[in-house]
Amino acid sequence: MSRIGKQPIPVPAGVTVDLKGQQITVKGTKGTLQRQIVDEIEVVLGDGVIEVKNREESTRVNAFRGMSRSLINNMVVGVAEGFKKVLVIEGVGYKASASGSKLTLNVGYSNPVDFEVPKEVAASVEGNNKIVLESIDKELVGLVAAKIRQIRKPEPYKGKGIRYEDEHIVRKVGKAGGA
Repeated sequence: MSRIGKQPIPVPAGVTVDLKGQQITVKGTKGTLQRQIVDEIEVVLGDGVIEVKNREESTRVNAFRGMSRSLINNMVVGVAEGFKKVLVIEGVGYKASASGSKLTLNVGYSNPVDFEVPKEVAASVEGNNKIVLESIDKELVGLVAAKIRQIRKPEPYKGKGIRYEDEHIVRKVGKAGGA
């Protein structure tokens, strides 16, 4: 049984949830999100609580139940509080700048790399080496952060590259020298 799927989702004040068939819409102070729920899953709206239930019992449907519950919870949290991902750029001469929806990264290539940020995500740069991504959609913020990190992954010898703020890079020892 899915332990995550069994937990009810609390709906904070100021958030409205609308259910039409398998289409769930969540509105809050920060915006609106929509998602199509799998047919095998039933979403029940109570007063201040959302419950996710199986229409049939199987391992596959149980997995969908836990996933659907997490997705709906992320929607509720997103429209109420929003999500934030911070990327750190490390390296001599490595820097970033943001103008509008374009992020310009100077990360050791011969030319700067221009990255187009989706309109649903707000990107800002703090002090040339911190990129802050904010949005109500957790999935989209994570995807954009992963694509930006992919431009110059952190390397294990000097730690240069783009990494998540809470990510720890395991360092390797370089050459042992002429022993």
